[in-house]
Amino acid sequence: MKNILLIFTFSLLTFVSFSESMTTIIGFAPKYIGEKVEIYAIEDYFSMKEKLIASAVVKADSTFKVVFFNSQTQKIIIKSKNNKGFIYIEPTANYDIYLPRKNKYDEDRPLGNDVEISFRDLPESDINFKILSFDKWMNNFLGENFHKKGLNGLEFVQQLDTFKLNVEKAYSSDTSFFFQTYIRFSIAELDEIQFAGTRNRFEKYDFYLKKYPIMYQNNVYMEYFESFYKNIFTRLPLEANNRIYLGVLKSSPTIIANALSEEITLKNVNILELVMIKSLSDSYFKGDFPQTNILEILDSIAKNSLFKENGLIAANMIYKLTEVLPGTKSPNFTLKNAKGELKTQEDFLKKHVYFQFVDLTIKECEKEIELLKPLYEKYKDDIQIVSIIKKQDNLSKKQLALLEKIPWQKNEITAEDEILKTFKIDAFPSYVLIDAFGYVVAAPALKPSPNGNYETIDKSFFYIQKYNSEEK
Repeated sequence: MKNILLIFTFSLLTFVSFSESMTTIIGFAPKYIGEKVEIYAIEDYFSMKEKLIASAVVKADSTFKVVFFNSQTQKIIIKSKNNKGFIYIEPTANYDIYLPRKNKYDEDRPLGNDVEISFRDLPESDINFKILSFDKWMNNFLGENFHKKGLNGLEFVQQLDTFKLNVEKAYSSDTSFFFQTYIRFSIAELDEIQFAGTRNRFEKYDFYLKKYPIMYQNNVYMEYFESFYKNIFTRLPLEANNRIYLGVLKSSPTIIANALSEEITLKNVNILELVMIKSLSDSYFKGDFPQTNILEILDSIAKNSLFKENGLIAANMIYKLTEVLPGTKSPNFTLKNAKGELKTQEDFLKKHVYFQFVDLTIKECEKEIELLKPLYEKYKDDIQIVSIIKKQDNLSKKQLALLEKIPWQKNEITAEDEILKTFKIDAFPSYVLIDAFGYVVAAPALKPSPNGNYETIDKSFFYIQKYNSEEK
């Protein structure tokens, strides 16, 4: 009986703890009726990898509601129909938002718009209200005073000092550590404005970073951190740089860490490792170090780091750096055709393959399919076209007819299909061109419709056909 009572008590405490961390978002989205609204958390601010945490379908009355577990204050991304905006959320908070199709003066972009999400009945105590108010205050200060920097540097310094004191006084009693961090590192960005008497780099480190915890989920902190340590390798003595190069050649995080530790702002082991991750990732495409070795080092950190957040960031950076790129071997993938047969990368090695990723509920996708038909007839002996279509249950008769009449290979997939992750497809339509040997020619590839330079995929197809005819 005592054991049962203990289990019941533990379960009750767990339920109470869980319920106390639930965030609710109620939305009004009249331009998205019947569409899915997705909520994404940002896993880290170096890779910017997003993680789906909740979703809902907009009802006929234009409303949607999501309730999800949330244990921290953080910035989230809200997406629907390729449009996206952001808000900040706090545990246990409730939000009533309006999701527009586009901002008032923006063009309607077929591939999606960045939108400004607005709130209804937002309390002054909420993190969004406080951030919006502070940002407005800071922008007004810059608008009124920034021009003085060139005309009268001393007056600008005085005005900036006064602004800092007023901010400190206004928010001294605020108990939100996230908001205090947001303010602190927004002010730190102002310190980056060059003028006489500015703090030097080591003073900035002592004042802003040395004794302050790493705020992985605070976008302003992470932006300042990234800016502060940008191009850190070039700040090191030649001898330390040589040791870093040796460490990369030996795929040794330890050798690199020892070399970096000579920098006075890298005595904190957590900061040092985070800087190592970012600096090596920034070097990946520069040709300074072998790419394979960089990936090995990041993998070692991902698996062995003493800091969970650093391990996650290292793993995410590997994912980001190994995105599908021209000249690289196509990643492995599988597709199930209309007969239920599984097709792998090996089944597409006879000729160039042009993968078209489409969602038939998006008008541009319908147009692109129509534009592909004459290209298919013209180049079908040299290029295999494969349409990978996001499965939808609400297709119109016109869309169903269009799907039925596609003359080339087509495969329907779900929004969670692995091939979308493999090719990093996050918008429709998207295109990838792979050659007959399985190497990526273009990702993203040109479309059947003209881009800003009036180029279409017809140009690429023409040269492929010409090359093949000359080979024959």
